[in-house]
Amino acid sequence: MKRLIVVAFAIALSVSAQAQQVKYTVKGVSNDNGKTVYLEDRLTSTAVDSTIVTKGKFAFKGQADKDAIFGITFDQKDWRSWRMLFFNDSKPVSVNMNDSTLKGSPLNERLAYYNKEINGLPSSYYPKRRGEMTKKMFDEERESLLPAALIVEGQRCFGTKRLISMLEEKPAYAEHPKVKQYEKTLRWMATGNYVVKPGKTDEQKAADKKAKDAFIGQQFTDFGMADTIGKMHKLSEFAGQGRWVLVDFWASWCGPCRREMPNVVAAYEKFHEKGLDMVGVSLDGQKEPWVKAIEALKMPWTHLSDLKGWKSIVHDLYTVIAIPDNLLIDPQGKIVARNLRDEELHSKLAEIFGE
Repeated sequence: MKRLIVVAFAIALSVSAQAQQVKYTVKGVSNDNGKTVYLEDRLTSTAVDSTIVTKGKFAFKGQADKDAIFGITFDQKDWRSWRMLFFNDSKPVSVNMNDSTLKGSPLNERLAYYNKEINGLPSSYYPKRRGEMTKKMFDEERESLLPAALIVEGQRCFGTKRLISMLEEKPAYAEHPKVKQYEKTLRWMATGNYVVKPGKTDEQKAADKKAKDAFIGQQFTDFGMADTIGKMHKLSEFAGQGRWVLVDFWASWCGPCRREMPNVVAAYEKFHEKGLDMVGVSLDGQKEPWVKAIEALKMPWTHLSDLKGWKSIVHDLYTVIAIPDNLLIDPQGKIVARNLRDEELHSKLAEIFGE
């Protein structure tokens, strides 16, 4: 009985540790006066705070999960933009956005070094220098959390199956929530439902755009999918029923989709009462990350998915060959625009509904 009590107590401590919140204090310098700088949660790819660079300085202060991975960036919507990364380990952090340097705990200073050495290099250096630095980091930091912040680079360097086997060896970073989240995506990729396609030529990209744009001016084609609780719906329940409908193609594993989502949410909040409905169509392969992403990103509209990844019916039906993507359907059911992003989405909706 005593052993059971000890085990139960240990489990309780473990759960408590996972939920532990600690304070973070960030001071930064930048030459970009007047520019908005964002503090981003790298687990959900959402901004948790923002401020303006004033007299060359900015600061963030708050509380979050212990060891949460944060990114500091000037362009939160663009997944390709530079991010200063750090772990929320309760130690104060000072960042210099002018030269991409950081002062803080030893772990965060090492992370800043590797981040700059790997992601600060031009992509043309990847086959050699970036690969060498990534391997060095995963080798030297096996017993630390550091590789969790750059887990995507691990996949690019080692490949999906090799990285999965590395995680099965239970290095320290494998227990981080970011890695556990990404491991689900890796295992789904390994099933073959996810296909990483090679880069396309300009001619192929133009042909893809032509094929996608061919739907504009056409009446929508109906299809059926289940929502998050398993109830079946048809697109025709929403489209062609007298209201404008934005059909948003996305997935929980899609970084650009998650970064674009605050913009889509803002459009919904602004124009829903004026006559805009939305239907989210996910190219996820697993239900759990799909549902969690909907909650984390606060997307209040109807969500559908057949959970078949790139084999989803919409892949062929609407030539959904890259995401994020969307269709704007008028009240009579005609597709009038496609792939509206950023300010273009708001401008089009303002044209329809007014400011």
